[in-house]
Amino acid sequence: MSVLRVMGTETEYAVSQAGTSHYQPVQLSFDVVGAAASAEQRHIRWDYRQEDPVNDARGTRLDRAAARPDMLTDAPQLNITNVIAPNGGRIYVDHAHPEYSAPETIDPFETVAYDHAGDRLMLAAARQASHITGHTVVLHRNNVDGKGASWGTHENYMMRRSVPFDDVAGLMTAHFVSRQIWAGSGRVGIGEHSETAGYQLSQRADYIHAKIGLQTTFDRPIINTRDESHSTGEYRRLHVIVGDANRMETPQALKLGATSMLLWALEHAEEADFDMRGLIEGLRLGDPVGAMHTVSHDLSLNAELALEQGGTTTAWQMQVRLRAAVYAVAAIVLGTDTAGEPAWEDRQTRNIMAMWGQALADTAAIRHASAGERLAMRDEAGRVEWLLKWQLLEKMRRRLGNAAWNDPRLAAIDLSWAALDPVRSIYAKVESQTERMVTDQQLDQAASAAPQTTRAWLRAELVRRFPAEIVAASWSHITVRTADSLRNELDATYGNASAAQSTGFRQCDLVSLDMSDPLRFTQAETAQLLEQANSAAQALDAIAGRS
Repeated sequence: MSVLRVMGTETEYAVSQAGTSHYQPVQLSFDVVGAAASAEQRHIRWDYRQEDPVNDARGTRLDRAAARPDMLTDAPQLNITNVIAPNGGRIYVDHAHPEYSAPETIDPFETVAYDHAGDRLMLAAARQASHITGHTVVLHRNNVDGKGASWGTHENYMMRRSVPFDDVAGLMTAHFVSRQIWAGSGRVGIGEHSETAGYQLSQRADYIHAKIGLQTTFDRPIINTRDESHSTGEYRRLHVIVGDANRMETPQALKLGATSMLLWALEHAEEADFDMRGLIEGLRLGDPVGAMHTVSHDLSLNAELALEQGGTTTAWQMQVRLRAAVYAVAAIVLGTDTAGEPAWEDRQTRNIMAMWGQALADTAAIRHASAGERLAMRDEAGRVEWLLKWQLLEKMRRRLGNAAWNDPRLAAIDLSWAALDPVRSIYAKVESQTERMVTDQQLDQAASAAPQTTRAWLRAELVRRFPAEIVAASWSHITVRTADSLRNELDATYGNASAAQSTGFRQCDLVSLDMSDPLRFTQAETAQLLEQANSAAQALDAIAGRS
C-alpha cells in the first residue's frame, strides 16, 4: 500500500560512428553489446522460452502469422546479442539499437539509480567497442533523429491482475497524455520528420498514433497491451512505451513514482469505495492521440483538451485531479495524520507525493510566466527537464539574432544534450544545476551490484560466481549445467528456439530454477545458500529445496 512495487526500465540508445555519415547501426549495436560481454560470460544465452509477445491484455492472442517480424521478440537469435550485466540487468541488440534493461527494483529512486547506471555500462561498452574496432562509436540517450525515426524508453510496473484492464487503460491514458508537462525531456522540431520549426515538451509524443494496441514499433499506442508479466499469475506487467529518455533524475523518479501511485489507487479503489469509473469517465478525452500531440506542442501548458462527455480541460488540471484521487483513496485506506495528510507507510511514498505537488506548483508557475520570466526560472528548471533545455536553446537562439527553430545549430545542441560521453554532452555541463535523486557513489554501486531485494540479486550472483556453469538466463528462469556435464554437449543456441530437440546434450545435465516471483530469491533469502554451494547446480538445488 505504497509507491513500492516491482518496476524497471528499458532504454534503447541511438548509435552512430563519429567522423562519417556512412555506417551500419546494426553492426555498431552488435559491436557495443559484444564489447559489454566478458570472456567468461560470453557463452551465456538469453532464454526466450518464457516470452510471449503476442499475448494481449484484452484477453486475445495475435496469430503469429499475422504479426510483424519486429513484434516477435522471442524469435531465435543467431548472433550473440545478449549480455547479463553485472547488476543483473540485460544488455542486448534490439533491431538497430543497443538496449539496456535495468534489473528489477521496488523503489522508484532505486529504479532511477539502476536506469542511469545503464548509461555508465553502455558508455564503457561503447568505449571498448571503439578500441576493438578502431572507430569511435557514439551513444545518445534520446528518442528521435528528427527525420522520422523513433526508439523507445520503456517503463514496466507489476500490478494486480484483478484490476480490470479497461480501468487501467482509461486512467493511464489520462495520465500519460497529461504528465508530459513535467516529464517531457524537450525536443527541437514539430512532427515526426520535424516538418514544422519549433520546440516541444516531449520527444516521443509525435510518434504516438493509436489509443491502444499490442504493437510498439508502428502505429504506436498510448496504452500497450502486451501481456507478458515475467511474474506469477496474479500479476500483470504494465508495459509503458510513451515516455521520454530523461537525463534529469527528478522527472524520471516522479514519472515512475506517480504512475505507481495511480496503479496503487486502482488496486485499492474498491476497498476505499472510491468511484474510479466516474473519475475515468470524467477524464476521458475526445481524441486522446490528438491530445498527446497538442500537450507536447503547447509550451504555455494551457491548451484546452476536449472531453468525451463535453467541455474541456487542460493537462495541468488533469494532473491535479489524478493526484487528488490518490489522496482520496489513501485517506480512506491508510487514514490520516494530525495534519490531515494520508499516513503514508514509507519515506519513498511521502517523497513522491511531495514531488508530485512540487511539479504541479512548478508547472503552474510556468503556465503564468512570460518567456522572459521563464528564462530566469532557475529552481523550476532544475526539476523540469524540457524547461532547462529550452532555456539553453532560447538563449542561444537569441544570441544568434533570433534564429529560427529549424537552425541546425539548435538541433546540434539538442543532440549534444543526449550524448552519453561527458566530453560531447551539454547536459553534463549543466547537471550541477539540476536536483539529484541519487549520488555518483550510488550510481557506481548500481552499475556493479544488483538490487538486494529482488530476484535480480540471485541472477547476478550466480553469473558472477559460476559463469562457466551458466547456460541460459531470463527474467524468470536460470539454467545451469551440472558439474559432471561437458560444455561441448551444449548447443550454442540453447534457449533461443526448440534447443532440446536439436542438440546433443542430455536433459539430465541441466538444472533450471523457476524464479517467477520477483520478490523472492533476494540476498537475504539466498546469500547463505550460495556461500555453502560449490557449484551453480548445487546452489540451485539448495534454493529449490528451501522453496
